[in-house]
Amino acid sequence: MEWGNENGLSVLFVCLGNICRSPMAEGAFRKAAAEAGLEIEIDSAGTAGYHIGEPPDPRAIKAAGRHGVDISGGRGRQLCEQDFDRFTHIFALDSANLAGIEARAPRHGRAKVAMLLDVLEDHEGASVDDPYYGDQGSFDECWELVSSAANRLAEKLAARAEAPKA
Repeated sequence: MEWGNENGLSVLFVCLGNICRSPMAEGAFRKAAAEAGLEIEIDSAGTAGYHIGEPPDPRAIKAAGRHGVDISGGRGRQLCEQDFDRFTHIFALDSANLAGIEARAPRHGRAKVAMLLDVLEDHEGASVDDPYYGDQGSFDECWELVSSAANRLAEKLAARAEAPKA
């Protein structure tokens, strides 16, 4: 993915229902971005409208909370056309949702769309498994993966912000 030299970076994380993976990725990235000193707009959404207005899954809240991140205030929302102009980067958590995002992308949108795990070496093109039908351990494993990707993403964006402007 090209990172460009955009001003006003903004990142959206997208999964299916916006109650598990994408809120955890959002929370992990909020923490990583704050630690990196990045001022950046961050949000999450789902491709489906199953959980609009609902808080994250209690298991996701617990997994994030174990790492000092409170995602309980988030509410599920569905990806919309305006997101393609509002955000500079949209990260899908799996290939099925990547296809859904790309199918909705308007021609005029500015957002660069990619898989979240593309930021991790040896994970390019890989999906974050949906923990919804698993147990708490599935959510903890999901947190570890999205947190690793969020930390790497923050490192990449901070490096771009510090790079000399041409």
